[in-house]
Amino acid sequence: MDCIKSSIPILKVLCDETRLRIIQMLSEQELNGCEINRAFDCTQPTISYHMKQLVDSGLVHCRREGCCSVYSVNKEIWPGVQVLLSALCNSAKGECHE
Repeated sequence: MDCIKSSIPILKVLCDETRLRIIQMLSEQELNGCEINRAFDCTQPTISYHMKQLVDSGLVHCRREGCCSVYSVNKEIWPGVQVLLSALCNSAKGECHE
């Protein structure tokens, strides 16, 4: 049951389309905050909020390079999250075809 309880913060963070899109981008390459911000039609404070949620959940790592924050997926937990997301996507596709 502790596993379920510890998964709740990650699952809550994943329940947002913007954060899911950010994670998908970061799964392909590291990006700085400006690069992430340019990919969305959101204000910088909104993207900062999403990034804080992702970092606080442990899904994303952040490091400073000069005046920029550089983000990357947490490679320790990303494979499991990716399997979960794939299973959910496949399940949703199946429901659409019935």
